[in-house]
Amino acid sequence: MDQEKFGKFIKEIRKKNNLTQAELASKYNVTYQAVSKWETGKNMPDMALIKQISKDFNVSLDELFEGGYKRKERKRKYLIPIFIFVIIMLILVITFIAVSTKDKDFEFKTLSSSCSNFKISGTISYNEKKSAIYISNIEYCGSEDEEKYDKIECTLYESSGNMDKKISSYKHDKGSISLDDFLKKVTFTVDNYDRVCDAYSKDSLYLLIDAQSKEENHTTYKVPLSIKSCD
Repeated sequence: MDQEKFGKFIKEIRKKNNLTQAELASKYNVTYQAVSKWETGKNMPDMALIKQISKDFNVSLDELFEGGYKRKERKRKYLIPIFIFVIIMLILVITFIAVSTKDKDFEFKTLSSSCSNFKISGTISYNEKKSAIYISNIEYCGSEDEEKYDKIECTLYESSGNMDKKISSYKHDKGSISLDDFLKKVTFTVDNYDRVCDAYSKDSLYLLIDAQSKEENHTTYKVPLSIKSCD
């Protein structure tokens, strides 16, 4: 340990707390000459006093022995990266708010199956310019289908007049799979779809499930989707 550094640090602590040598001496029942010797590195307080100084002035023993506020130096060291992080987060928040408020707030409608053989969970979120479609948890509840399929695809369509528009699809063609296991994996997430909610007619959205087994047997299910009316 460097006694001179220790002494300088004691002096720094004293001045930081607006104490004279005499006042510090009185606090620890020593003479001001003793304090003067501490600060010039000619002498040191005993270990009991060092521990008390550490406690009274909220400095660690390591800091006292090393002669400086190591902990606070580390804090200053990380101050700039923390400041930069805060600025970046602020920019991201402002950007998110700007994007979120660019269009009017989205409203949500439930999307469900109008076919008694299937149950689905889905929503359409929309504003006056666009919509987003989310479909998950598709369940087949018709007669048992124990077939194992090598190729199976579920496609989301929008029907408009004589035209059927493919929106999105989910395909499996790696190994045999049952219809139930396949449907557990199917999720549709369609962002920024260029149709507003009130443009959808009744049952204009539907799922088409096309399955093929090794024996080239095809099974097809068409699942109309219903949307609660858009206001």
